[in-house]
Amino acid sequence: MTGVLPDHAIRRLVDSGAIRATAPVAREQVQPASLDLRLGDMAYRVRASFLAGQGGTVRDRLREFEMHRVDLSDGAVLEKGCVYVVPLMESLALPAGVQAVADAKSSTGRLDLLTRMITDGGVEFDRVASGYSGPLYAEICPRSFSVLVRPGMRLNQIRFRRGQAVLDDDALRARHAKVALVSGEAVISDGLGFSVDLQPGGDGRDGDLVGYRAKPHSGVIDLDRIGAYDPAEFWEEIRTRRGRIILDPGAFYILVSREAVHIPPDCAAEMAPYLAMVGEFRVHYAGFFDPGFGHAAAGGAGSRGVLEVRCHEAPFVLEHAQVVGRLVYEQMQSLPETLYGAGIKSNYQGQGLKLSKHFRA
Repeated sequence: MTGVLPDHAIRRLVDSGAIRATAPVAREQVQPASLDLRLGDMAYRVRASFLAGQGGTVRDRLREFEMHRVDLSDGAVLEKGCVYVVPLMESLALPAGVQAVADAKSSTGRLDLLTRMITDGGVEFDRVASGYSGPLYAEICPRSFSVLVRPGMRLNQIRFRRGQAVLDDDALRARHAKVALVSGEAVISDGLGFSVDLQPGGDGRDGDLVGYRAKPHSGVIDLDRIGAYDPAEFWEEIRTRRGRIILDPGAFYILVSREAVHIPPDCAAEMAPYLAMVGEFRVHYAGFFDPGFGHAAAGGAGSRGVLEVRCHEAPFVLEHAQVVGRLVYEQMQSLPETLYGAGIKSNYQGQGLKLSKHFRA
C-alpha cells in the first residue's frame, strides 16, 4: 500500500527493529504521521555544512571538518552562527520500499534554528533512500539566537512513506470541492498555494500587529523552558496599516498565512517554496503538517500557517495576500490512531500569528 505511514505503522517499525535507538523510543515521540528524533550526548563543531556523499560516511567527514567537541550531558550552548553535527539517538534499518524524509519541528523553525538531517552516503539533506541502514545525524546552525540544548531534545522529525503519495492538482481540486482545504479561494498549481496576511486586524489580532522580526543581539534560549521568555527581549513587533512591509536582507521574520489551513485525517502535508520569480526570500523551515491540523473535529478550526521568512539579497516589498508558498498534500497509507490537536498536547492547533512555545503569550 502506498502512502505516508501513520503512527501505528511507525510503532511497528520500532517493534521490528527498522527504527533503532540507544534509549527506548517514547510513546510521545510518535506523532500522527512522523517520529520525533532525539539529540545524542555529543555535538561536533564543524567548519562548514557538509553531506557525506556517495560511498562516504559522516564520521569520515567529521574527521576532516571537526573543530572541537561539545559535551551535551549537562547542557551546553550552541552558539549563533556556528555549525554543529549531533549524532541522534535513533538509527534506521529501513525495509525495501520504505523511504523517509525529515524536517525541523515547528518550534525549531520558529527560532530560526536551521536543523537538517544527514546520513551516511547521503547526497541530499533530509532524505533517506529505501533500504538505508545506518546512523542519523542532525546538522544544527542557530541563525538568530544561541540555544541551550541537552541530550534527548527533539529538534527535528522524520516521516516514512511507501511509493508515490503526493496528490496531484486534480485530486486537490476534487478534495477542496468536497471539504475545504483552505478558507477562501483555492489557488492550486503544483500544490495548494497560500498567501501572507498583512492586513491590520487580520486573524483576530488587535491593532496593526502583523508579525515579528528577530532582534540581532539577544540572550540564550533554553529549549526546555516553555512559556518562559519575554518576547520583547528577542523580537521586534512589525506593524503596518498599509498592507505591506519591506523585508530586510538577512533578517528573520515570523508572519502568518491569510488562509486557514485544513489537513484532513487521511492526509499529511509539507510546506514547499513558491516560485523564486516572485521574490528572493524563503518561507519555510519547519515543513510538516500532521493529519488533523486545522481539522474542526480535532479543535483546529481556523488554524493558520505560520511563515518563517528570511529575505536574501535585496530589500523586498511583501504585500498583503501575496502568494508566498504552497502545501503539497500526501495520501496517508491508513488513518492514524491520533490526530494533531489537544489530545496529544499539540502546541499550535488553532493558531494564528504565534511565536514558538518558549515565549509568553
